[in-house]
Amino acid sequence: MAAEDELQLPRLPELFETGKQLLDEVEVATEPAGSPIVQEKVFKGLDLLEKAAEMLSQLDLFSRNEDLEEIASTDLKYLLVPAFQGALTMKQVNPSKRLDHLQRAREHFINYLTQCHCYHVAEFELPKTVNNSAENHTANSSMAYPSLVAMASQRQAKIQRYKQKKELEHRLSAMKSAVESGQADDERVREYYLLHLQRWIDISLEEIESIDQEIKILRERDSSREASTSNSSRQERPPVKPFILTRNTAQAKVFGAGYPSLATMTVSDWYEQHRKYGALPDQGIAKAAPEKFRKAAQQQEEQEEKEEEDDEQTLHRAREWDDWKDTHPRGYGNRQNMG
Repeated sequence: MAAEDELQLPRLPELFETGKQLLDEVEVATEPAGSPIVQEKVFKGLDLLEKAAEMLSQLDLFSRNEDLEEIASTDLKYLLVPAFQGALTMKQVNPSKRLDHLQRAREHFINYLTQCHCYHVAEFELPKTVNNSAENHTANSSMAYPSLVAMASQRQAKIQRYKQKKELEHRLSAMKSAVESGQADDERVREYYLLHLQRWIDISLEEIESIDQEIKILRERDSSREASTSNSSRQERPPVKPFILTRNTAQAKVFGAGYPSLATMTVSDWYEQHRKYGALPDQGIAKAAPEKFRKAAQQQEEQEEKEEEDDEQTLHRAREWDDWKDTHPRGYGNRQNMG
């Protein structure tokens, strides 16, 4: 029964080839990276490669005590497992876990580069670890800008890696059909897988540079969020009363405090207050008014009648004076002084 179960379990070559195929399909997929189809392939590929890595650890296929020449040609491809794991981890889409994915992918690429460096697959410099890079960042935090010499050397290294990568891809495409069909001899197979290892060394170095930059951006974003949260959690200021800007005291008295005034008493309170002081229409002055109004009205009528009589007498005198002037010219009756 145990023998049947072992036969049903996938073998290392099947795990490796299926994981590699899924990685190739994800890289050339036309669907969005966050689509369910692509993400399903990513998760399945990671699961298969994880099983392959566990199987390699159990078989103890590679040892740092041996040289590259001591590894069988058909086993060289299994050194690529950590690189494939890092590439698929980078394809995961989850903004809340992006920093974890980047750190995990970096560990896979560092693991791959460390193995290749131990076996002297190619001449390259290992990237700094997370602790060393953090210390280096602290030491160089006072530098505002990188030196021009360092920028030029980095640019030159990228150009050289790009040319080397293109050359390796050209040589691999020429040898792929012969190796996969089984027509190539052991020497050609070994060269083919060594070229694959060198190509993924360049890819891993580029990915680590990109990962370090993205991790720096994410950490700065998180620190800015924490700073904004701490500022918002400070003691809130008391609400400011509404106000208006006035040019002078008179304008301030007219416009008040800048908001509608509130009632200080109800209508009933106002009525009671005026009733108490006898200021209502049916109190005090209003009750004594009819007699006084009657006398005042009578006096006003008499005055008007008198004025009318005076007007008639004045008019009569004026008419008589006009008639007299018509019959008596100017100077009449003053003839005694005439010579």
